[in-house]
Amino acid sequence: MVIAKLIRIEALDTLLKEVLTGDHLCWPCTGCFVKKMAFSAAGTSSTGISQYTLERANRTRLLIENYYAQALAHCHEREKRLLKLEEKMKIEGLSESEKEIRRQIHMAKETDFLRLKRTRLTVADFTSLKVIGRGAFGEVRLVQKIDTGHVYAMKILRKTEMLEKEQTAHVRAERDILSEADCEWVVKMYFSFQDPLNLYLVMEFLPGGDMMTLLIKKDTLSEDTTKFYIAEAALAIQAIHNLNFIHRDIKPDNLLLDAKGHIKLSDFGLCTGLKKAHRTEYYRNWPSQLPKDFVTKPFGSKRKAETWKRNRRAIAYSTVGTPDYIAPEIFQPNGYTKTCDWWSLGVIMYEMLIGYPPFCSETPQETYRKVINWKQTLLFPPEMPISVDAKTTIKKFCSEPEHRLGHSNGVEELKTCHFFRGIDWNNIRKCPAPIRVDVKSIDDTSNFDEFPDADLRIHAEDYSVPSVTFNAASPGRL
Repeated sequence: MVIAKLIRIEALDTLLKEVLTGDHLCWPCTGCFVKKMAFSAAGTSSTGISQYTLERANRTRLLIENYYAQALAHCHEREKRLLKLEEKMKIEGLSESEKEIRRQIHMAKETDFLRLKRTRLTVADFTSLKVIGRGAFGEVRLVQKIDTGHVYAMKILRKTEMLEKEQTAHVRAERDILSEADCEWVVKMYFSFQDPLNLYLVMEFLPGGDMMTLLIKKDTLSEDTTKFYIAEAALAIQAIHNLNFIHRDIKPDNLLLDAKGHIKLSDFGLCTGLKKAHRTEYYRNWPSQLPKDFVTKPFGSKRKAETWKRNRRAIAYSTVGTPDYIAPEIFQPNGYTKTCDWWSLGVIMYEMLIGYPPFCSETPQETYRKVINWKQTLLFPPEMPISVDAKTTIKKFCSEPEHRLGHSNGVEELKTCHFFRGIDWNNIRKCPAPIRVDVKSIDDTSNFDEFPDADLRIHAEDYSVPSVTFNAASPGRL
């Protein structure tokens, strides 16, 4: 079946080429129409095919490929879910009649899911309840689906911003990873659609807030609490790497907490991750060497923690951002691998235990220089003592890429560290979280910051916004 569908994609691709070159005119009317359109359009190529027509043909080919790729992916996902159910029933030792009842319930759910995927949605199908996040390209709102009453987090991205900054490829990456990652460590995406002004990603709402807010409230965490959250974050990172993605923007803001206080990973290169200061070219013109008279401002740990805490929210929501959590090799021209995410995890671990990240400074430029020169600037304040195991683990995370903890075997390497002794890696999500999340209702936003509301609705004059090549109103994809 898979081979047949792949052959069909190749056949369609060949057919498109034949139609455009005039070698095949058996497709009723279409070949002649495309041929006429090509020669009548301005700017025809040496083959008589206009650039406009070639671009449209390529776009059509991509849409067809995407359609079949998505269909195959969903088919594999259904098969995996059924196999998982069969394995679970075998372990539980159910009788054949009990198994059949479970299968029927499962198939009914799959049918409902397919029906949901075919639903054509618009922003009018949701009621906006509150703004719960804001980034460089838009905002995140808590919304309620009118027909079901279900609550979601809706990420709204302005097309003009994405086009101006040429970030449509990154939006696709966000969409793809959210739709492909059917696992407990990644925020689920239920729908995606667009209108003339905005792109919309409708995802599960996690009422526990994020790790940044938790750290601001708590200042520092105990080593046992840190061990738990870093272990969960590591499993989330591993899940992303298993899908052949690199997050590149691991930081407390992107570690969300569900109603039970467990971590899920979010923001795959959209809001804060694509800010100007998170693109490496922004830093390339800055001097990377520490000046000879360079000294870190003589802040004590307490003052540094207070300054960091005071500025933290402003940094998260600004269009400038901070390079605090970015691995040094990302700034270099030689490229980087998925090991950059393990560096970021080490920086977060440092912040959890010390109260601020190791390279925080008064300006992003100074932070950048510290990150690049990490061998001289990765220091541990004596007035904030932590265990030898904790310090060793941080140093293993924040090291050269080829020696970095997790670089060759991911989470399996973490399991051998003394610091993570006692972690039940296979059942950690079933264990109670060390910090209880207080959630009073399905639409409780008490764990989120307050944001002023903004009108992102479409007005008549906005309909001239350029188009972006996404499939409209398809659950799970744009």
